[in-house]
Amino acid sequence: MLRIIPLLLVLTACATRPAGNARDHAIALMKQTPLVDGHNDIPWQYRSRVHNHLCEMDLHADLTTLDRPTHTDLPRLRAGHLGAQFWSVYIPIEEYPGNAEDVKAVIEQIDVVHRLCEQYPDDLELALTADDVERIFRKGKIASLIGMEGGHSIDNSLAVLRKTYDLGARYMTITHSLSTAWADSATDEPRHDGLTPFGEEVIREMNRLGMLVDLSHVSAETMHDALDVAEAPVIFSHSSARAVTDHPRNVPDDVLKRMPANGGVVMVTFVPSYVSQPLRSWYLQRDRVREQAAVEHPDDPQAVDAAVNAWISDNPRPKATLTDVADHIDHIARVAGHDHVGIGGDYDGIGETPVGLEDVSKYPDLIAELIRRGWTDDQIRKLLGENLLRVMRQAEATAARLRQTRPPSDKTIEDLDNPPT
Repeated sequence: MLRIIPLLLVLTACATRPAGNARDHAIALMKQTPLVDGHNDIPWQYRSRVHNHLCEMDLHADLTTLDRPTHTDLPRLRAGHLGAQFWSVYIPIEEYPGNAEDVKAVIEQIDVVHRLCEQYPDDLELALTADDVERIFRKGKIASLIGMEGGHSIDNSLAVLRKTYDLGARYMTITHSLSTAWADSATDEPRHDGLTPFGEEVIREMNRLGMLVDLSHVSAETMHDALDVAEAPVIFSHSSARAVTDHPRNVPDDVLKRMPANGGVVMVTFVPSYVSQPLRSWYLQRDRVREQAAVEHPDDPQAVDAAVNAWISDNPRPKATLTDVADHIDHIARVAGHDHVGIGGDYDGIGETPVGLEDVSKYPDLIAELIRRGWTDDQIRKLLGENLLRVMRQAEATAARLRQTRPPSDKTIEDLDNPPT
């Protein structure tokens, strides 16, 4: 009995500990270690809403008051204790495999990030290295990094890749929703069975530059091909676990198991249909209902819509939640290891968010959930930013080594994928 009473006292104390303690502890850790988020699309909001006129959308303001509220503004970033952000310089890919105008558009988006840092110098500062991130964080600012979303942005040119690096881009997502001429997307028909020879050269040149290879959006075959070629750790800037939610945008376990050997990081996203299997299944069933209705009413779109709406009325859409996101983080930590997981919310790139993660102010709630699940302080620090900063430093070291022996590649897609006969 003497041994049981203290144990009961401990269990009682844990059970009655105020819920706010975990959140307070999360914030304390976030003040020590920068939370590095892998993906935020507020630059796209400036392009799509106000044609890149920064004065027309003030980040200091409360942007929840807009007709279409954003997920991001500076007051909420501060409330969320964000330490560093990869701002996505995203350009949609309208058709396979992209076109030359994408280069101009992505440079305009890179310019938006530079101008945001100039417009809000007390809050944002451009970061190019891991050391920059830590230095800016210590100054009380949000370190601002640039990530290019989609290999179509370079128009099959290694020279363009190098120039975007010179302009500050520190990762490139190899594909977006459609494949490029040299890499397969997760959400397009297979075209290359992964990477083409030129695609492999893109990976090698990114390693030589020190630009992170981002495998979000790519097919599983492309993931494996990139891991075979990569000489530095890769990242997934905004992806979750396919074993938890069976979506092609998520990372399969056989890829997660390769992360320790590569050293890479999977940054868990908050996209509802990527983190909730019930919601993913709901969307698939809704699409099947629409397809069947289109067969039954081939010339009557109103009848198709009516059939879909009737099905939705009988089958309310499930909600993704913060705990779903935590489940993905847990799974990746369990399969790949705590050294290989991070956070990449995709705020302002998605139309809806999980319950409990409505905007950038909610990061502490997610960290608190993991603390309640038993994550240690060291594991939380790794998740927040230590893992990603390690990856950056390894990529920087790899680039320094490769540049001593490898000149800039002058290979072209015609040289490698369509060699002369």
